[in-house]
Amino acid sequence: MKAQPTASHFIDGAYVEDAAGERIEVIFPATGEVIAVLHAATPALIDRALASAARAQADWATWRPVDRARILRRAADMIRDRNPELARLETLDTGKPLQETLVADWPSGADAIEYFAGLAPTVVGETIPLGRDFVYTLREPLGVCVGIGAWNYPSQIACWKSAPALALGNAMVFKPSEVTPLGALKLAEIFIEAGLPAGLFNVVQGRGPVGAALATDARVAKVSLTGSVPTGRKVYAAAAAGVRHVTMELGGKSPLIVFDDASVEDAVGAAMLGNFYSAGQVCSNGTRVFVQKGIKDRFLAALKVRSEKIVLGDPLDAATQMGPLVSAAQLDKVMSYIDIARTEGATLITGGGRGTVHDGYFVQPTVFADVTDDMTLAREEVFGPVMAVLDFEDEAEVIARANDTEFGLAAGVFTADLARAHRVVGQLQAGTTWINAYNLTPVEAPFGGVKQSGVGRENGHAAVQHYTQVKSVYVGMGPVDAPY
Repeated sequence: MKAQPTASHFIDGAYVEDAAGERIEVIFPATGEVIAVLHAATPALIDRALASAARAQADWATWRPVDRARILRRAADMIRDRNPELARLETLDTGKPLQETLVADWPSGADAIEYFAGLAPTVVGETIPLGRDFVYTLREPLGVCVGIGAWNYPSQIACWKSAPALALGNAMVFKPSEVTPLGALKLAEIFIEAGLPAGLFNVVQGRGPVGAALATDARVAKVSLTGSVPTGRKVYAAAAAGVRHVTMELGGKSPLIVFDDASVEDAVGAAMLGNFYSAGQVCSNGTRVFVQKGIKDRFLAALKVRSEKIVLGDPLDAATQMGPLVSAAQLDKVMSYIDIARTEGATLITGGGRGTVHDGYFVQPTVFADVTDDMTLAREEVFGPVMAVLDFEDEAEVIARANDTEFGLAAGVFTADLARAHRVVGQLQAGTTWINAYNLTPVEAPFGGVKQSGVGRENGHAAVQHYTQVKSVYVGMGPVDAPY
């Protein structure tokens, strides 16, 4: 078991095991090999994690923000120093190639921790003059926060959620996806080594019942979820029972619109990044690529040539550009969508089959053209390397069609006409948008969706309001004027 951790959980500053919990096998997706065995948290361990978080947070909230920031900055530096070994673990956990994990996963997490370390000391209240009297406001931490992660960017998500929570004076109990449970344990280890007090960042493993137990506990002030829409509905309902704060980043079926004056090469590159990076397992992917009819043939020709040059292979090989899907279940799901697209009449441009690499869960980069709005491929989230290309005639038409979905996570526009670009983006119903770029998510910018794609925002200054609450303090400066 080449990736077996010290124990399944990290609670109150130390690794903890309880073999009574449900068995969780961690699979290396490139070979199907079991690389670690963990156990789900029992009710006793969940209680222990929450109790230690509540205890530690009460003291942590009294620290000066600059003192909290120093610890987080050390953690960010440690992540960068250890990036090669952390990237390898991420590759084993997710199947993503080293080409990605070395530059995108833990480095983005370190950026988030560093960013919020710098931001925290600048978070202040305001003074409101009322003549003789005045009001001042305080931004206070919420308390104990629960983070529930997804399997596509497990370590990045753990950092993105814990960074603002900890920087602003909260504690966090984090539950990774049971499919990719390993990275969060390393993050907890690094936080302790950097000087974070025990109990402030705890990791507990498990499936849905563990997440439900965390989301409904009276000690929890806020739940932050990255996951699917069905999971989001369950978490939202559970949190509502306790009137808890909630942020959720859920699924998407995002449009990428390419007008006929755009650079075809740039648009093709963005479409490939927005469909094939991480083997297509990215929530913000632009999986509905709307191409104006005047450049459709050129676009598809360039897309076919470049897609067929993508190197599938062992994700631990530095030359590999695309790895496997995360699990056998995900492979079966993606292949079923490819079969449906064929049956419903979409035109296969390239791919469409399994990748023949070891015994792993590989799918060829796949492109379908002549996709119509009513096809399953244009309506449902595939979460694999399958691109749907749709035709359009004019601006008004494509805006209406792009917005005709329950999702609203992301959207992109490619055009040389910047006035049109801003005009179109202003009408697209999405929380995260790009002009002449796609899927770039710097930690300085808020990230999140609208409609069924979620509530709240991660990253940027916007995250402050989701991990703090405002207290108003009225100060009377004279005698009390009472009518009694």
